[in-house]
This record gives sequence, C-alpha cells and structure tokens, in this order.
Amino acid sequence: MSIAQHKVRLVDLVFPDQTNHQGNMFGGAALAFMDKVAFLTAARFARRGFVTAAVERTDFKNPVLVGEIVDVMGEIRSVGRSSLNVRVSLTAENLITGRRHVTTQGDFVMVATDRKTNKTPLPPVPDYVPVSPIRTRNVELVFPGDTDHRGLLFGGRALALMEKAAFIAASRHARCSVVMAALHEINFAHSVHVGELVELCTQVVRVGRSSMRVAVELWAEDLTNGERRQATVGEFVMVALGEDGRPTAAPPLKEA
Repeated sequence: MSIAQHKVRLVDLVFPDQTNHQGNMFGGAALAFMDKVAFLTAARFARRGFVTAAVERTDFKNPVLVGEIVDVMGEIRSVGRSSLNVRVSLTAENLITGRRHVTTQGDFVMVATDRKTNKTPLPPVPDYVPVSPIRTRNVELVFPGDTDHRGLLFGGRALALMEKAAFIAASRHARCSVVMAALHEINFAHSVHVGELVELCTQVVRVGRSSMRVAVELWAEDLTNGERRQATVGEFVMVALGEDGRPTAAPPLKEA
C-alpha cells in the first residue's frame, strides 16, 4: 500500500553571487538546488542514504533572475530494487508581480548507499497529499558549516532560515518590497543536529496598516527514522514598502 506524504519543497532567493554578469542564475547553481531536493526526497521517502547516480535530460527553458524566488519541488516517479527516480522541477517566481514559470525540470536517478548490505525493498511510489495554500512548507538540510563543534545548529543560522522564510511569505502576500521591523518572540525548544532536515512552516497571521505578522515554525526531522520535533517557533513583523521606500498599505488577509 502506498504511503501518503508531502512533496519535498525548497524555496529560496537568488542572490547576486549565484548569477552571472547579466543577472541570470548559473545553471550549476540551479542544478545544486535540484540535486539537494532529489536527495531529500529520496532520503525522506525511504529513510536510507542515497547518492545521485545519473541526471537525465535537463532543459533550461527560461532564465532565473537575481532577486527572484526559486521554488524547487521533488516527487518520486518510479521505484526499483535499490534505486528510484525523482522528478525535480524548478519554478521561478517574481516577488513583485507573482508571475511564475517553470524554468528547469529533470529526472534524478538516486541509488541507496547501503544497497550491497541492505536487501530490504524500497517502499512503493507514495500518494502525495496536497498542502494548504495558506501555509507554506519549505525544507532545508543542516550541513556541518551550519553547526557548532558539537554538531548542533547555530541559533543564528536557525534565525536566518526563519527570517528568510518570513520575508518570502510576507513578499508573496504583499507583492511589494518588505523589510523586517521586529522580531516579536523566539523560543528554542530543541536542538537540531547536523544531517537533519529542517522544515519551515510559515503563515501570515495578522495584517495591520502596513505591517504583517508572520508566524514561523522550524521542525527538525531525523532522515533515518522520520522522528520529528518542533525545535523553534517565532513571529516576525514585516513592513510593506512603496516605491519611495516608505511604509505602504499591506493587503488584508485572505480567507482560508
């Protein structure tokens, strides 16, 4: 019987160091995002380690510009004895206009690292469940450079991930420039370890005249067994800005 789960989704911003002199995102940077999502999709699905064995034809249909969002989605397409195929699509989104277009899509063949010793068959292709459009879910992987000498995620790195998630949520809501005005509250409940997946659940919960309060939850997940815990929660106050750089009216909240 197929298992139900969310598709793995990574949402990030394109910074100048990821682009060429024309402001277009490097193909290698796009592939790095896609490969990370392919790994997370495979590891989260099978609870085993994986390596990339092959990348099938990948077409770059449209450029991704500096300052745009990359919305990278991975899903299991087929499963073999010790390998699987992950379809990864990269969509670019203009923060101001909301215009979205698929720029890159490719199939990644992922092979289990323990295939010679672990003969357990991989699970069947999952049934994916939809995600609420009001609440954004976004994943990241904790690397050694994100942690201290004990292998625990730096609090500052956690805050940076949460602030970026709040910025994206507020920008999508207001469709204008936004800045952080205040950090309302942050609670660190549990440590996050190197190699774990972090999932950021973000939602605009309140809107004033020009301010938006964004609630962000950071969940840690052990990729080997699926154990999850809410590691950090916080609220960020973001302010909508007009073309003159001054606060401007933010749109009201949409009904769910």
